[in-house]
Amino acid sequence: MAYRFGHAVLDCDARQLLVDGTEIHVSPKAFELLTILIRNRSRAVSKQELRGQLWPGTFVEDAGLASLAAEIRRALHDSARTPRFVRTMHRFGYRFVGDVVETIAAAPTRVYLLFDNRKSMLLEGANVLGRAPDATISFDVAGVSRHHARIVVSRDAVRLEDLGSKNGTYLQRKRITSALLSDGDEIQIGKARLTFRLEHPVERTDTLGSDDLPRGT
Repeated sequence: MAYRFGHAVLDCDARQLLVDGTEIHVSPKAFELLTILIRNRSRAVSKQELRGQLWPGTFVEDAGLASLAAEIRRALHDSARTPRFVRTMHRFGYRFVGDVVETIAAAPTRVYLLFDNRKSMLLEGANVLGRAPDATISFDVAGVSRHHARIVVSRDAVRLEDLGSKNGTYLQRKRITSALLSDGDEIQIGKARLTFRLEHPVERTDTLGSDDLPRGT
């Protein structure tokens, strides 16, 4: 299950928090707190109940919850004074107050780069392109910096970002610092020309049994 609110998506299956299509890393406890508040958004959740779910069998002071709430607000660019998402219920607990749309996470889409007749798969998160041995995808090509660019893959979008390279990163022959990618886009880093591809999953077709087939009259 995934929850969409404002410019953010909380994907519980993938354990990802995305803001404007970019994955934001929060601590596991902060992720759990946000999940609890969203799932119980029709009511305020008491501190006692939250502590029981987050730290079962362990005594934790209110400051622990306050710290997690502050971490969530920083990630969502929220404010305790004028909350759009997480509201503090004075002397009681917290409540999620944003508008939420529930979605079922779609089947994963395979994304990859084509270069020199080779297919390089891209993984969720940041994929660094460059000459360095620790690059996710390494190119021993003239004009490519050690850490030239990166492609950030999330469930909502795929973004190409230049990493301050000397020779620049080009998308569809235009120099960019950051841009969203679409299937078939041409990318150039140094002398390397790449093609970005999206491979959507094939929908499953159910096989009909004899009892399911239409009968003649």
